[in-house]
Amino acid sequence: QVQLAESGGGLVQPGGSLRLSCAASGSIFRIIAMGWYRQAPDKQRELVATIFNRGTTTYADSVKGRFTISRDNAKNTVYLQMNSLKPEDTAVYYCKTVTRRTGTDLRVYDDWGQGTQVTVSS
Repeated sequence: QVQLAESGGGLVQPGGSLRLSCAASGSIFRIIAMGWYRQAPDKQRELVATIFNRGTTTYADSVKGRFTISRDNAKNTVYLQMNSLKPEDTAVYYCKTVTRRTGTDLRVYDDWGQGTQVTVSS
């Protein structure tokens, strides 16, 4: 099992910034990718940003230039720096990891955090 501990959500005014953190622990042999998704009320969950084990990143078009994903490999932690926040960024943000659990098990596992609320409002 992999446990994900998210933090950093909250209420912020439009144009403000927040930094989300997600620390992974448990049965981790190798982290293949870490990412952030979000789900607004009455909408489907969508991918926000991903960072792969070699540092490659991808972003949703709606957050490019405003959000930055980064990773501390020593701490198995992924961050999402969110700048120039807009009301439409309001959502529950979920951390996701893609991992291998042991050196002999070639299966890849997806694990999700419990979510953290981000509200952008004046």
